[in-house]
Amino acid sequence: MSYEKVAQVKSNLIIGTKQTLKAIRNGQVSEVFIADDADHHITEKIELLADEMNVSCKRVDSMKRLGEACGIDVGASAAAVRQ
Repeated sequence: MSYEKVAQVKSNLIIGTKQTLKAIRNGQVSEVFIADDADHHITEKIELLADEMNVSCKRVDSMKRLGEACGIDVGASAAAVRQ
């Protein structure tokens, strides 16, 4: 389900770790998707900040599939939906 949701809201996506962290800090995010196969050291920051800011955080199994759902040719460790 998560990949389908990401694909449906492509125009409102923020893709990548740095951009996702910045958007969460700025209160611009309603939901975050994190790939399970991404480096935990990187994704942990997103999870903690999302929890702190009360943003829904969902896990998906593959960076490659998350990237494809976002419409990019490379894997994505994280993506966020703009409010």
